[in-house]
Amino acid sequence: MIDGDTIEIHGERIRIDGYDTPESGSMCGTINVYQKASNALADFVWHKNVVCDTNGKDRYGRRIADCKAGGKSVAEYMVEQGWARDWPKYSNRAYADEERKARAAKRGLWGLNCPSNLWGNRKYN
Repeated sequence: MIDGDTIEIHGERIRIDGYDTPESGSMCGTINVYQKASNALADFVWHKNVVCDTNGKDRYGRRIADCKAGGKSVAEYMVEQGWARDWPKYSNRAYADEERKARAAKRGLWGLNCPSNLWGNRKYN
């Protein structure tokens, strides 16, 4: 795992499409949520067959892909567990319901005392 939304397969970095996770150094109180998101992704894909359908490259040269681990969408899992948020600009609101449910249940990030600038200046509408 590179972080909560980027993996490396056979030496190639892949940015998983449709969701976003906190950047390196992001904290909610004393909790390193960057690390929590990275660990959640690692735990989910561990010992599973990961299959990615690439659909382009990002500005950093990483492949952008929809990925499944053990047949389940990685993006859907990360958002429903609350360690990521839907990014409608890229997902067309594919994970909006999962984010709404995670927020309501206070799962992952949504149950922590996070700063208002956790997501920087990104727009999620």
